[in-house]
Amino acid sequence: MTPGAISDAGRKIQAVLFVAQSPVSVGEIAELLSAPPSVAAGEIEALARFLENAGSALLLQEVAGGWRMVTAPDVGEVVARFRDTALTQKIRLSRAAIETLAVIAYNQPVTRGEVEDIRGVRCERVIETLLAHGMLRIAGRKRGTGSPLLYRTTDLFLETFGLSAISELPTLEELLEPAPGGSDEGREDYS
Repeated sequence: MTPGAISDAGRKIQAVLFVAQSPVSVGEIAELLSAPPSVAAGEIEALARFLENAGSALLLQEVAGGWRMVTAPDVGEVVARFRDTALTQKIRLSRAAIETLAVIAYNQPVTRGEVEDIRGVRCERVIETLLAHGMLRIAGRKRGTGSPLLYRTTDLFLETFGLSAISELPTLEELLEPAPGGSDEGREDYS
């Protein structure tokens, strides 16, 4: 292999990530390469560095417990103009759906009743829709009266919002900080 070139394993990883519909885990890549996960992880990192150093329009991103190929931020505008609007908005979330997802993401596992208590409105239909779209999953039942279902977000939720793990969600304090160059004027104090 010449310096600055992609290894054979790296080329295979690049091809798999290029055609994959969802993030591919290190374990899946290791299995495809018939190599230990540590070798696969090293090849992924080497490929990610190569693409970044080469100024490629395609980069690797770790998200939802796996890796995917994405376009570089500096070419995003031209890609967005090229893509049909319907394709770029596969999942359209209403305000109620986003609020419900936020409540579940920050409090999971959580029951529908607990979500409704926090939001102050019924959420049955919104939760059903989010389950149908794969943004939520049933995580068991809560012990106690009626044994209500518990809900959690899914890897599709992480992928949709560009997160590798739920721990990457901003804290309440971060959400309440003024934007750079912004002011606190008109902001309510919720403490």
